Amino acid sequence: METYALLIASTLSAGTVLAIAALGLLVNEKAGIVNLGAEGMMLCAAIAGYATVVHTGSDMLGFLAGMGAGAVLALFFGALVIGLNTNQYATGLALSLFGAGFSAFVGTGYVQAKLPERLTYEVPYLADLPVVGVAVFQQHPMVYLTIVFTLVFIWFLEHTRTGLVLRAVGESPQSAHALGYPVRSIRLAAVLCGGALCGLAGAYISVIYTPLWVEGMIAGKGWIALALTTFATWRPGRILLGAYLFGGVTMLQFHLQATGVEVPSQFLSMLPYVATIVVLALISRNPQWIRVNMPASLGKPY
Repeated sequence: METYALLIASTLSAGTVLAIAALGLLVNEKAGIVNLGAEGMMLCAAIAGYATVVHTGSDMLGFLAGMGAGAVLALFFGALVIGLNTNQYATGLALSLFGAGFSAFVGTGYVQAKLPERLTYEVPYLADLPVVGVAVFQQHPMVYLTIVFTLVFIWFLEHTRTGLVLRAVGESPQSAHALGYPVRSIRLAAVLCGGALCGLAGAYISVIYTPLWVEGMIAGKGWIALALTTFATWRPGRILLGAYLFGGVTMLQFHLQATGVEVPSQFLSMLPYVATIVVLALISRNPQWIRVNMPASLGKPY
C-alpha cells in the first residue's frame, strides 16, 4: 500500500506542473491567442527561479523570479503577435527555440550549484493518516494552491464581468471592440498572465519538483501542457483532471521500474507522449465537438 501511496503523491506533484502551465495557456486561448512558446518560457523560468534560490535561499523569490521571466518573454511574444500581427504559431515556435538556447547558455554556471536544504511539508494530523496521509497530505503548498486556483478560475470565467469580457474577446473580438472594450489590451494582459503562470510552473520544476538545473530539464512538459488545453476542451476543471492523468502516466514509468517490471526504459520514457498523441487523436475524431468548445477567434489576429 505504501508503494501506491507514493505513486499517488508523485502523481499529484507531477500533475501540478502540467496544470499550472496549462491553465496559463488556457488564459491565452480564452482571449484568442495561441502561444506555442510554453516550453521556452518554462525553461527560462526554471533557470531564473533556480539561480534566484541559489543566491537568496528563498523559494518564494525563486517563484517570483520564474513568474517574472515568463511574463517578460510573454511580453515579447505579445508585442509581436498583438502589436505587429505576426503569425502566432511561427512566433511561438521561435520563442520556444529561443528559450531553449538562452536558458542553456545562462544556466551553464548553475549545473553544479546546490540549493539550500529542502523543507518538508505536511498537513498537521492529516499527514499521520495511513496511506492517505502519505499520498495527499504531505505535499508542497503549491499542490493545494493549484487546486484552489482552478476552482477560482472556473468561478472567474463563469460568474465575473471580467471573465465574460475575456471570453467575449476570444469568441468575437470585433463584437467586443464594437461594445467599447480594448481588445488588444485585454489580449496582452491575458498573454502576460499566461506567461507568468508558465513561468511559475518552470520555477516549480527546478526548485521543488526536481531541485536541480540541467539543460532541457522541462523535457516536453510545455508541449504536453499545450495539448492539455485541447484535451480538456478549454475547461479549467478538465485541465486539472487531465494534468493528474498525464502526471500519473509520467510517474508510472518509475513505479514499474521500482517494482521490477522488465520493460525497456525507452518504452517507459515515451509513455507520456504516446498517451498525449492517442488522446489528441481520439478527440480529433469529432471536429464538431472541438469547434463548439474552442474559442472562435483562436489563432486569428486582430
